[in-house]
Amino acid sequence: MTELLSPDICVIGAGSGGLTTAAAAAAFGVPVVLIEKHKMGGDCLNFGCVPSKALIAAAKKAHLIGKAPEFGVSAGPAEIDYGRVHDHIHEVIAAIAPNDSVERFTGLGVRVIEAAGRFVAPDRVIAGDVEIRARRFVVATGSSPAVPPIPGLDGVPYLTNESVFDLTALPDRLIIVGGGPIGIELAQAFNRLGSKVVVLEALTALAKDDPEMAGIVLGAVRGEGVALREGVKVTAVEKVGDGVRVTIEGGHGPDQIDGTALLVAAGRKPNVDGLGLEAAGIAHDRRGVTVDRGLRTTNRRVYAIGDVAGGFQFTHVAGYHAGLVVRSILFRLPIRENRDIIPWATYTDPELAHVGLSESEARARLGDGVRVLTWPFHENDRAQTERDTRGKVKVVTTKRGRIVGATIVGAAAGEMISLYALAISQKLKVSAFTGFVAPYPTRAEITKRVAVTYYTPSLTNPWIARIISLLRRLG
Repeated sequence: MTELLSPDICVIGAGSGGLTTAAAAAAFGVPVVLIEKHKMGGDCLNFGCVPSKALIAAAKKAHLIGKAPEFGVSAGPAEIDYGRVHDHIHEVIAAIAPNDSVERFTGLGVRVIEAAGRFVAPDRVIAGDVEIRARRFVVATGSSPAVPPIPGLDGVPYLTNESVFDLTALPDRLIIVGGGPIGIELAQAFNRLGSKVVVLEALTALAKDDPEMAGIVLGAVRGEGVALREGVKVTAVEKVGDGVRVTIEGGHGPDQIDGTALLVAAGRKPNVDGLGLEAAGIAHDRRGVTVDRGLRTTNRRVYAIGDVAGGFQFTHVAGYHAGLVVRSILFRLPIRENRDIIPWATYTDPELAHVGLSESEARARLGDGVRVLTWPFHENDRAQTERDTRGKVKVVTTKRGRIVGATIVGAAAGEMISLYALAISQKLKVSAFTGFVAPYPTRAEITKRVAVTYYTPSLTNPWIARIISLLRRLG
């Protein structure tokens, strides 16, 4: 017999956005139903951010052993036990999983249904043997790896981010299709752990980032031994013995590359299949569910957040969206997504992070009223002590000094970009960065040094010189 529920809010998908929405609404005492057909915590906990950063951390430890002699420390060559690396990854997932568990959310007062949910009408969802008629619905089903239509791919074993972290043995020769953040992060990590890695990118690697800053990262990755081939098209894949052969075109003509494992990291697609969106009158396309700037779909009862909404595909964006829709649903407050305040980071070594407008975007939007400020890490004392001076900070401001964008490449860039995300969200000027005191020695000092360069042209202003001269005469 079908059970009928009438909560205030029904959330479909228990990833970052769905969990945040459910927890926030429940905290206000609002009845919430949360539907999840697979794993609580979604892609980020189980297949994305958490396992990838755990792998990257292991790879960095191996790399640092090789760098130790520069500091007068000899530890010998790194010995890699990839089975233990696998265990480390899954221990980290297990440590975080209770925060996202059915038990925790049930304790918060959320009714969790472990089944696939689908709309059967504009105001009704079926999940297993439960029918939910809610006042508002939130679709937060996330995204999945996109698998390109490469001839022969369906006939060979290949990895995606949903299976690569289950490996218990290190691939000897790893071929990665895709040079975006996922592909480049994993290429560097597996290379540091001992795999021979080739990355195949149809266009330009890290194409969504500032070309100058991305170039620093790609130079470092190549310098460590990753073979990065850009501007090539994968035309065929075939099984050869216990491995795989990839045929490519471009660059210097046709070529074949043999590997023991193939990882497809060619982007992501929104999870809309099986949701019954048509029955609910919800428009969608290949990019995801169609939403307005207030994250409402074409069905006014339904919101869509996170990856499935077709914008930035980051865990923190899903959390940001969740906060917005909770304000809208519970308090009837007007909301408007602002993508200019969204930071992102690529966790290579050095890291690459960005928020706001790029230099080219700022010039297109603001015309000539743009200032670009830069400062290199080799001028930072902490970077010198750690013998890692790669990278720089680039800040984009208006002519009057309001910060509209920033890109950082260097150690801890993902941490430092938060300062600029705050500045942009609060519409701060560079003067805010000249007026605070950073502890010495820290990399954060560079934020002050780059801000001071905004005022460098005034040093040659004749009026400033006259004022100083006059004040000197006054004693």
